[in-house]
Amino acid sequence: MVRRNIALLGATGSIGTSTLDVVREQGYKISLASAHQNYDKLLGIADQFNIPCVVLTGITDTSLQARIKQANPSLQIYFGEDELLQLLKGEDYDIALNAITGSAGLRSSFTIMERGKQLALANKESLVMAGHLLTKLIKDNPILPVDSEHSAIFQAIGKHPIGEVKHLHITASGGAFRDLPLADFAHISPKEALSHPNWHMGAKVTLDSATMFNKALEVMEAHWLFGLPYEQISAIIHHQSVIHSLVEFIDGSLLAQMSTPDMKLPILYALSYPQRAASFLVQTELNKLSALTFREIEPQRYPLYILGLQVAKCGGILPTVMNAAVEAASMLFLRGSIAYTDMIGIAFKALDNTPQISEPDLDTIIRVNKEVFEKAKSFAE
Repeated sequence: MVRRNIALLGATGSIGTSTLDVVREQGYKISLASAHQNYDKLLGIADQFNIPCVVLTGITDTSLQARIKQANPSLQIYFGEDELLQLLKGEDYDIALNAITGSAGLRSSFTIMERGKQLALANKESLVMAGHLLTKLIKDNPILPVDSEHSAIFQAIGKHPIGEVKHLHITASGGAFRDLPLADFAHISPKEALSHPNWHMGAKVTLDSATMFNKALEVMEAHWLFGLPYEQISAIIHHQSVIHSLVEFIDGSLLAQMSTPDMKLPILYALSYPQRAASFLVQTELNKLSALTFREIEPQRYPLYILGLQVAKCGGILPTVMNAAVEAASMLFLRGSIAYTDMIGIAFKALDNTPQISEPDLDTIIRVNKEVFEKAKSFAE
């Protein structure tokens, strides 16, 4: 078994928590861990896993910073994104798993790749917003996808040349409202939107699953990860979340990766790649599986998915614009400031009010992302 030394970004979220289960079973070492503001949980993780260095990127109160450091004198504690980026440039690690939520994870992916370290990516936005830049940094090591869908595709393609792939079929659970009458959508509450039928995830990811905006992001991510045009990538609803995606080859064969829905499996595959590590974390009993079904995506039920596909094909700065608008709209909906059905209008308005930039650089992407996020909040007001 390879003993991996890991930098774990987003250690207190759902992906981070699943990663800790993998680390515990496999005996991996974590040399650096980060979180946004949940310092109690991060410090507990550092103590449990003997992590020497942690970063809290979202705590700016200097008095609170001082109290946290004073209470933990034996631990190296840093604050802010700039400190995290400096540590990613200098600390000793073999692989970094980026599980930071949203656009906040973008700079970290670039720092890891620019250093030439292996990147295990659970942060969709890194490729959605800047895939045309990030993929240029790939040298000896591929970006290892941690999303279950992209991990499934990565495994199914294997060593086949990409020219033998006819189509990528990304599966989708359909989220919390896959069977809800459309007439009831205007009355959806945040609590209902956060009740995912198959997975336990963070609020933003769960809401993106309900709207299926996450599938638009995953189509964009697959485009950059596997180098296929958008015409060869699509999503399909598969309620049971047992088949995590399928690759259709030019000879008509379909290869799928299947398992009980549990994020520990794609995390384990990324951290043990190119080997497979023996594990008992995820076990699938075939005789206990229900029937596996598929159905087409209804455009009127998932307008953010449909708009996301259109934006993907436009490229340039527009995926950043839409992602920022949806981040803002999601925050407003979860706060109860807007209705569920208002989110699509905010996305349209942000796109209408932002000029296209065909080849944005990283600084432009970050600037536009911040500007659109603030504008989108004002649209709602």
